[in-house]
Amino acid sequence: MSWSRALLTALAVCALLLAGSAGCDSGDAQGHKGDGVSPSPVGKVLDDTDEQGRHYREVGKKGAPEVGIEVEPDAADDSWDVTLTVHDFRFSPAGVKPVAVAGRGTVRLLVDGRTVARLRVPEYRLASDLVPHGTHHVTARLYADDGTVWAVHGKPIESTADITASAAQATPDGDKALRSAPAQGAK
Repeated sequence: MSWSRALLTALAVCALLLAGSAGCDSGDAQGHKGDGVSPSPVGKVLDDTDEQGRHYREVGKKGAPEVGIEVEPDAADDSWDVTLTVHDFRFSPAGVKPVAVAGRGTVRLLVDGRTVARLRVPEYRLASDLVPHGTHHVTARLYADDGTVWAVHGKPIESTADITASAAQATPDGDKALRSAPAQGAK
């Protein structure tokens, strides 16, 4: 194959890749910032950040992903069963490129503002040691694959459930059981 044919083939491949929002040059030429945030054509990266310093990625309300959370106590082992409901959102498998794709990513599970898990599936068992005695806020927040937080109107796309873990009390047979209340007020 001549060099001119090879050049035409390379240009054709680049044109196909560009149609799919990828480029044929270095990461800098594709518009990747030094902080790893992808300014892909999906939404607009804002200056606002979450508690860990991850930038918000603003998308329009119409067609924006949504998440709901339900947290129920599991009396068998004092853990908590977390179930997420998502709309217009797909969980990304492990190993995907760190690029924002509309409606795709992971969910970070936070207890009282502290990340306890990064989820790629809609179910999770929250260990009892992560939820000590008292009332706690369990939040599910949507993230793009590049680590940005999906947001609408400058607010992260998330849902929070309030749960209360009661102190262990002795049962009639002498065992101790953790008394707990199911999630209330999911937002």
